[in-house]
Amino acid sequence: MKKFRANYASLDGWSSRKSPSFFLLPTAVLIIASLYWAQAVLIPVAISILLTFLLSPVADSLERLGLGRVFSVILIVILAFSFLAAVGWVVTLQLTSVANEIPTYRKNIQQKIADIRGAGKGGALEKVQKTAEEVKKELEKKDEPAKVQPKPREVVVQGQQSSTFWPVPLDIAPMFERLASGGLAIALVIFMLIQREDLRNRLIRLVGYGRLTTTTRALEEASQRISRYLLMQSIINVFFGVTVAIALGLIGLPYALLWGFLAAMLRFIPYVGPWAAAIMPSALSMIVFEGWLWTALIVAVFLVLELINNMILEPLLYGESAGVSEVGLLVAIAFWTWLWGPVGLILATPLTVCVVVLSKYVPELDFISILMSDEPVMKSDISYYQRLLAGDQDEAAGIVEEHLKTHPVEKIYDEVLVPALNYAKRDRSLGRLAENDQQLIFQATREIIEDLDESKPESSSSRTTFSEATMIDQNSPSTAPKVLIVGCPVRDEANELALLMFWQLLDPARYELALLAHQTLTSEVIEQIAEKNPALVCIASLPPGGLAQTRYLCKRLRKRFPNLKIIVGRWGSRNENNGNSLLAAGADKVGTTMIETRDQVIQLSQISSPDATDHSLQSAGRNLR
Repeated sequence: MKKFRANYASLDGWSSRKSPSFFLLPTAVLIIASLYWAQAVLIPVAISILLTFLLSPVADSLERLGLGRVFSVILIVILAFSFLAAVGWVVTLQLTSVANEIPTYRKNIQQKIADIRGAGKGGALEKVQKTAEEVKKELEKKDEPAKVQPKPREVVVQGQQSSTFWPVPLDIAPMFERLASGGLAIALVIFMLIQREDLRNRLIRLVGYGRLTTTTRALEEASQRISRYLLMQSIINVFFGVTVAIALGLIGLPYALLWGFLAAMLRFIPYVGPWAAAIMPSALSMIVFEGWLWTALIVAVFLVLELINNMILEPLLYGESAGVSEVGLLVAIAFWTWLWGPVGLILATPLTVCVVVLSKYVPELDFISILMSDEPVMKSDISYYQRLLAGDQDEAAGIVEEHLKTHPVEKIYDEVLVPALNYAKRDRSLGRLAENDQQLIFQATREIIEDLDESKPESSSSRTTFSEATMIDQNSPSTAPKVLIVGCPVRDEANELALLMFWQLLDPARYELALLAHQTLTSEVIEQIAEKNPALVCIASLPPGGLAQTRYLCKRLRKRFPNLKIIVGRWGSRNENNGNSLLAAGADKVGTTMIETRDQVIQLSQISSPDATDHSLQSAGRNLR
């Protein structure tokens, strides 16, 4: 009975863990359907929230001047929407004027059409056209006699009538719907600005006080990202629009100010906006000007300005990005455009930023942050190990070089290479990694370590290769005394590679490392140490595994050499608590990182005896194998 209850409890725990994933797809479908069918209400709400983000800093500034909250909000809303209405009215008039003037350039239009036809005459375009005509004729052939067509029914066209309960004609109903949405957005902006603290507190209370820290951070991050993105984007777009207007004015294109304004506005649409803004003036230039030179010049203006924005202004002004990857943002733009049309295209970036920020703080939505965030989803050590598993040594070396740009060499070893060796040992012990694959990983890591050593300016003069002996001339006055350290890998090639990394962290003018092979038996290690009498012994033992062998080696060395300084490097074992057992076995120090072990070597070498140091100088030139 107890066994049955235990199995039932485990099954119940499994179902509780899996149930969120089971209901995830139906929940997503329900949310998307709600967003689509309720867009008449949700679009004004989304626009009002976005405008609230924009106008809140201005409202705070006016309040600090003593104008009062209600008066400041009403003043800001009136000015903002009046400006938007005026701009929309002017743009509509300008576009109407452009459309009315197009027939006056009929001659240029005919010439451009003739040029296009001339370019296609005798070429691929004409061949495709002829083939299409032949296929059309074949399809129109009739093998059967024509059937008598029935007499068409008489159709009576009647005008649409309004409903009894809706006295407004149906053909102007969409206009009233847009006006109602605009009025709802204005009202929401006013009340959201007036009661912004109350709305924030209600949202926090809705989430719960238990998640107060998470909710506060999510709100602050979303507000900061959206506000900064809109501000910086506005500055760049104003520069883009003004420059376009000036350039088109100098070229002589009519309505240059209109095209500059549209270029600034359309650039709020990521990726697509700048090129959509270039279509209209380019098309107008083909109508207004003779030839193709001015059209090519206008396209070049947009291209150069966009390159300046992408390569200079955006990296300079954006202290941080919107937090969404390029691919994720493009997918989000397509989704919101499909869902809400042109309004969704404009609101895609702010809405996506809010969703990504929310997903960072809600564990159930973590998959959204993984798929769409611009932050790396894999750490450098995991990416490096993954590329080695795939056999791509070039990309693995590229990851190391990229990490080296922002981190010192010792961080590369502790944060990338050593963890990768830990992963390889773990997967090999669990049977996930074949021996041949492990050897390929070790060989690639060895080559990368040698490349890092050769990249140092002092490597060619102060260090020799690992297979060669280091000869020290005691009679040379320029040779400084060195401390001999014997490196003992615990029966594993990964530990030998770790000692090669550790050797590069030591000062070559002060320390000399004699590296034993990983196949060396414990008895042979003791004989080598007895012969060389080093100042220090550094035992490399990377987890997982190797702890019993390390304790055994420490006990043997301590029993045979009571005064010997023994340092154990359990590099990559920060979550293990095995230091006390190694200290009890005879080790003087146990380090979990190479930096920590280097500091321990410096500390112990300063208190080592002069006799041991002199003896180490005599034996430093012998090759230990």
